[in-house]
Amino acid sequence: MDEFFKEVESNDIGKIVKDVFISKYTTYKVGGLVRAIIYPKNTDKLVLLCKLIKKYNIKHKVLGNGSNLLFSDKTYEGVLIKLDEFNKIEFFGNKIVCGAGASLMKVAKESIRRGLAGLEFACGIPGTIGGAVYMNAGAYKSDMGYITRNVKVLTDDLKIITLTNKEMDFHYRSSFLQSHPDYVCLEVTLSLQKGDKGALESVVKDRKERRVKSQPLNYPSAGSVFRNPEDADPAGKLIEDIGLKGLTKGGAEVSNIHANFIINKGNASAKDIHDLILFVKDAVREHYGIDLRVEQEFVNWE
Repeated sequence: MDEFFKEVESNDIGKIVKDVFISKYTTYKVGGLVRAIIYPKNTDKLVLLCKLIKKYNIKHKVLGNGSNLLFSDKTYEGVLIKLDEFNKIEFFGNKIVCGAGASLMKVAKESIRRGLAGLEFACGIPGTIGGAVYMNAGAYKSDMGYITRNVKVLTDDLKIITLTNKEMDFHYRSSFLQSHPDYVCLEVTLSLQKGDKGALESVVKDRKERRVKSQPLNYPSAGSVFRNPEDADPAGKLIEDIGLKGLTKGGAEVSNIHANFIINKGNASAKDIHDLILFVKDAVREHYGIDLRVEQEFVNWE
């Protein structure tokens, strides 16, 4: 890997942070050492980085805000790519062009400030635009699929193409990108509608108050652990009704406020959270015959 790093540095690809704990970069605040995090300066540097990754066969992953990931406690023998420099946000009437590294919450708040409707659901989601499109993030019966016009991506063979909304194949918490993990989201074009700024702000304020009361926001978590099943009660209710609220494993706990949240009480390991997720999943399947689908992505557990 030393030769790889030498080439990255000699090509001035961007900032490199070596040997850091991923716990500093994820909302669960857990996870082991990562060999390096690289911040490419622009698309050309990203393409060059991807070429070097292929040349040296380096394990890698693109990391957004780490709000939907559970890394293991062991060392990640590879590099993480952060697109923090891809953070432009441009408004053209009802259309917004956003870099993949832009903050979803920032885009949502700026949209509302301009009286644009459609992103109110995103004001409490702490992800990047790229991560939100990848996961088809959503809330309050809306998601990115409703407002995404097209997505510019870097393909696995390092070509830049634009995918339409239809080609993105958005479904509940899923998208085309999840089945093509070697594609990298570069830029997203959103299409919103004119709305009443005061009414939009009122909706966001009301939802924020409800979140504070109904979600454990004072502890590290990654939001909802399980996707809500079709034709059944929400995952949180299923978990609560079999008495699992407050269940702990090490420093991890099924939240007493919302049973579909698993929180880090301050000293949890990634294994604590992982084991608790699987315990809850098994308990729900045994009790109801429902196989809950984990919404979060497990990384480096193989």
